[in-house]
Amino acid sequence: MNRRNFLKTSALAAAIALPAVARAADAAAPAVSYPPFAPTPDTGWRRFEVTSRLEPSPAEGLIRAWVPLPSMDEAAWFRPMGNVWQGNADTMRVVRDSASGAQMLYAEWSASTGEPVLEVVSRFATRDRATDFSTPSAKPLALSAADRKHYTRATALLPTDGIVRDTARQITRGAKTDEDKARAIYEWVVDNTFREPKTRGCGLGDIKAMLETGNLSGKCADLNALYVGLCRAAGVPARDVYGVRVADSRFGYKSLGKSGNISKAQHCRAEVFLARHGWVPVDPADVRKVVLEEPPGNLPLDDAKVLAARKQLFGAWEMNWLAYNDAHDLKLPGSTGPVVPFLMYPQGETAAGRFDSLDPDAFRYTLTAKEIA
Repeated sequence: MNRRNFLKTSALAAAIALPAVARAADAAAPAVSYPPFAPTPDTGWRRFEVTSRLEPSPAEGLIRAWVPLPSMDEAAWFRPMGNVWQGNADTMRVVRDSASGAQMLYAEWSASTGEPVLEVVSRFATRDRATDFSTPSAKPLALSAADRKHYTRATALLPTDGIVRDTARQITRGAKTDEDKARAIYEWVVDNTFREPKTRGCGLGDIKAMLETGNLSGKCADLNALYVGLCRAAGVPARDVYGVRVADSRFGYKSLGKSGNISKAQHCRAEVFLARHGWVPVDPADVRKVVLEEPPGNLPLDDAKVLAARKQLFGAWEMNWLAYNDAHDLKLPGSTGPVVPFLMYPQGETAAGRFDSLDPDAFRYTLTAKEIA
């Protein structure tokens, strides 16, 4: 162990302190069971700690690794509290993607390192989100011109022309407002997609291929990407937010939570920007997860559990979840490998190629989460 690198930090004081907004908003969360699924911001802030531990196998030449760090900073619902790390890498530092602001801990081991190891501890505070559609803003809200361009742009896996544009136009035909369009696309995605448990990881999010083949199956990175791409094609700003579940659901949904070992609990969500409400949380993929996984399984869309989740997941998120970033098509700083479509898994590579980030056992990494007082 290289002791001089022990407990280096990007914000050590922040890592051991609570954000001021969290101190003022603390309150005991009420006991709620489904239905309804009804997270509300007044349930108070919760604090969590996620530990990412990497022990990649020794290899010839350099070993590089990138561990995503909490990069979203939203005063109303998500506050990073700092990161600390230790390990025997020759290089350990925070790097940032200039296009998206996504942050990650970069580590590099030389060929002489016997047993590479890296441990990163991230703390953050979260609070449930819920949009009150009955009280719109008196004046239209607006993104900056740069942000609006950014969140309506096409990406490699989210084209906004061709079949994506045609499908968006068909879905939103007759819609008068941006909220009407966003709701129509949400209902269409819930009605026409399904969760495929055999999909590796969270899926890839190749929405053009999904629409061209008619195979509208997958997991969150597929289904929520489809929502985001269709919104953008309809001219409504939208984004994927990539993260990982860190606690069981307080609302009784077994499918919508994960605690302890969260190495395979990654989950991406979606947001849409509406002129009268700002950024609105949505998650059609989790509606389909409820359909497939809530006991006894394969529930009909008119089941009470599904109806409750479907109603709430246009406008609300339960924040038992770490929000990493909203980056697409990310070039890992210092990497010699290909662009990654998104960053919510640890990444690593050697001269022989990229590690399989979707196989924690082969890559040799673990993610664990706990709630802290």
